[in-house]
Amino acid sequence: MLWDRINITVKANLAWNIVDQTRCLNNMEDDRKNHACISNHSSCVSSQYIDVGYACRCNDGYVGNPYIMDGCKLDDGYNPRPQKHNCSRQCGTIVVPFPFGLEEGCAAREVFQLSCLGKPNSVLQYNDFIGVQYINVSEGLVGIKYNSSFVEILFNMFSQFRFSSQGVVSNIFGKGPNLYVDPTESASVQWAVANLTCQQAQQNTSTYACVSTNSSCSRVISTMQGYVGYRCTCLPGYDGNPYIPDGCKDIDECLQTPGIIIGLTIGFGVLILSSIVIAIIRRWKRDVHKKIRRKYFQKNQGLLLEQLISSDESASEKTKIFSIEELKRATNNFDSTRILGHGGHGTIYKGILSNQHVVAIKKAKVIKEGEINDFINEVAILSLINHRNIVKLFGCCLETEVPLLVYDFIPNGSLFELLHHDSSSTFPLSWGDRLRIAAEAAGALCYLHSAASISIFHRDVKSSNILLDANYTAKVSDFGASRSVPVDQSHVVTNVQGTFGYLDPEYYQTGQLNEKSDVYSFGVVLLELLLRMQPIFTTMSGMKQNLCTYFLSEIKTRPIIDLVDPPVLDKANEEDIRQVASLAEMCIKLKGEERPTMRQVEITLQLLRTEKMTPSHVSPDRNQEIESLLTQGAIDQVIHALVNVDRANVASQRSQTSCYSLEKEFLSSASLPR
Repeated sequence: MLWDRINITVKANLAWNIVDQTRCLNNMEDDRKNHACISNHSSCVSSQYIDVGYACRCNDGYVGNPYIMDGCKLDDGYNPRPQKHNCSRQCGTIVVPFPFGLEEGCAAREVFQLSCLGKPNSVLQYNDFIGVQYINVSEGLVGIKYNSSFVEILFNMFSQFRFSSQGVVSNIFGKGPNLYVDPTESASVQWAVANLTCQQAQQNTSTYACVSTNSSCSRVISTMQGYVGYRCTCLPGYDGNPYIPDGCKDIDECLQTPGIIIGLTIGFGVLILSSIVIAIIRRWKRDVHKKIRRKYFQKNQGLLLEQLISSDESASEKTKIFSIEELKRATNNFDSTRILGHGGHGTIYKGILSNQHVVAIKKAKVIKEGEINDFINEVAILSLINHRNIVKLFGCCLETEVPLLVYDFIPNGSLFELLHHDSSSTFPLSWGDRLRIAAEAAGALCYLHSAASISIFHRDVKSSNILLDANYTAKVSDFGASRSVPVDQSHVVTNVQGTFGYLDPEYYQTGQLNEKSDVYSFGVVLLELLLRMQPIFTTMSGMKQNLCTYFLSEIKTRPIIDLVDPPVLDKANEEDIRQVASLAEMCIKLKGEERPTMRQVEITLQLLRTEKMTPSHVSPDRNQEIESLLTQGAIDQVIHALVNVDRANVASQRSQTSCYSLEKEFLSSASLPR
């Protein structure tokens, strides 16, 4: 028999709105009686989903019901003492420290309640969609991984809808206040214990989280959400768990004086004896620190790296193994005033070596035991890379728990800063400069993908990782997420890592990293250069929007010249702009097989640059050549066309940003190992 109907149950979120007013009024205090937001510390917000009406929310630092009198209260949901004794703190190989917990009454609040499933191969889960890889209370980080059924839902939510940052967090975690920071940007998620300032939290000792002696309160701030709340840290010189009594331990307590000098003497004898003891202790501590540094050096495969460098003469000339003392002197003991920036994989310090050479020193985040070999592999690869558009690696230091990398210092910051922050820059970013920077970065990525006997996938291509030297020449940097692949392999399976807005959706769904993943990210950089808009930007209505989604939607109904950054129109004609926009559109295709290779991208950009510098010698059919490059792969034909451009015009000096002619630069790039 055939049924005449099928019943289907679907889980969904319903959005509702109050429509007694068409929108939020300008003066909430004067007109509060006419709105539903009657609680103190509440505010009106426009609906994200409905054109007419409004909703209410509690202000930052307050939680509760904004629709009733005094409904918004200070966040007092944190309980610094577990209600249950003898709580389990282990799930498989993962330690679950307080304030997190696995059982009812073992966590400090509901948002920190986790589940341990799938014995004997126990898997730590936040909910049905999110798994937990590790918990680090000293850094305030949780490693998360989305299951395969949730990845497509999450990507579609970001790329197809407009939303507020608070909406994203609550949709993903859905328990109490929004205490997790930007969980879609990285696999390492920051968290706060309560939506309070440190001053507010310290006023109520019964709910104050920092219960350990030698602990302090720290702010948790998100680039998307603003102030999130507070967390606890151990004071300098201490380490451990600040959320439990006596959790912060003296790092050097094992080095304390082994005993108390017995007996009392008088006069000169006491002074001599004390001096001797102090000298012995100091020498003992120096020996202990030396042994610790040697232990880290061996643990970080320093002996293996020494062998790799000594076995390659060219590598030994470029790569040096620094001691921690050298780098401390170079950075004034890693003074906070020397910090150049914070990347996705660590903090960058400016250092001055003893020979007065200026360098950038990357102090990475904690590396797991299994990642040390990958780190050594990365150093060995980078020590062999020699490309004018890749930041030079000088060496590394292995005498600390987390190895340090030493790079050439790049003085003019990043392309991201020049495009989005530095509006008063003395270097105006003209159309020619944008094409040059794009071509230089593309050449570096092409070199990485097809250099010698091994391919390197960058995995974090973005405008903030394209640095600009004294001549504003592009330098690709930050290989902390990079992976090397033998040439006989087309991809490598990894944990998904990158920066949202630049992340390849196909890699995000499959976990298979390949060269086309870098192509997608580079396509986003091209859109930044064209439109001068960030990959995730805020619209006039205050909503977050994906740049790729915006671009693909707008070019269907508007001419490209209406979208580009106004300074571009001063030096570029519509056809130039259309060609670069077409290249960017092909780079951000959802399917990797439909995207061009980085070599095709590089040659296309070089061709466009050549046409711009020699417009009188360009044939009318050259536009078709560019399109055929991308659609038919006719690279050799395009190279031949480039070489036959009038050399008299090509040999003219470039602008102040470079010291090479275009012809020399291109022929040099074409001759690099592929």
